[in-house]
Amino acid sequence: MVLKAIREDLRAVFDRDPAATSWLEVVLTYAGFHALLAYRISHWLKSYNVPFVPRAISQIARWFTGIEIHPSAKIGTGFFIDHGMGVVIGETAEIGDYVTLFQGVTLGGTGKERGKRHPTLGNHVVVGAGAKILGGITIGDNVKIGANSVVLKNVAANSTVIGVPARVIKTQGERLPDATMDHSNLPDPISDRLLALEQELIELRKKLENQDSPRLF
Repeated sequence: MVLKAIREDLRAVFDRDPAATSWLEVVLTYAGFHALLAYRISHWLKSYNVPFVPRAISQIARWFTGIEIHPSAKIGTGFFIDHGMGVVIGETAEIGDYVTLFQGVTLGGTGKERGKRHPTLGNHVVVGAGAKILGGITIGDNVKIGANSVVLKNVAANSTVIGVPARVIKTQGERLPDATMDHSNLPDPISDRLLALEQELIELRKKLENQDSPRLF
């Protein structure tokens, strides 16, 4: 079971990273894969109630990779951490299959909950660089989370969210692409609204000018 998950994680690197050129390169140089490999081992030991060792493995992996994954977290197959530095995955976090996290992502708690205090991510979720998903919330399947967003509430499946705090900017019935996200082309609802208000002001100004202009009889 563990070996199968590791094979799927390795395959995910080639599916989602165009820079990956060989198995040897990934196995020897990819910090995200190293951290995930350490997690798979520590989680397997944790499932057999082995004391201390799982946590020690996760801390050693953190020192070497800059990625912290708690041994008790639940992670599905085909998981991919791109670049990875600064990624934190909390103890009660749950991650579905074929999820992608970019560098600086935090799946953390708010400091107030007990029990299930970290988020649950569905399948085919993409989380942009620097995003924070906090609390025991649920992120649905095929969700895209923009870079540096702070997500504090549940997100329905097939949605795109951005901002601080994060807000839904796109929802559609069909599944979103599961492995990439064009951060440069994400819509900005605030900017769009300001442009709309500016257009309304221009139209109102034209109406006032027409009313004030002298009439010829």
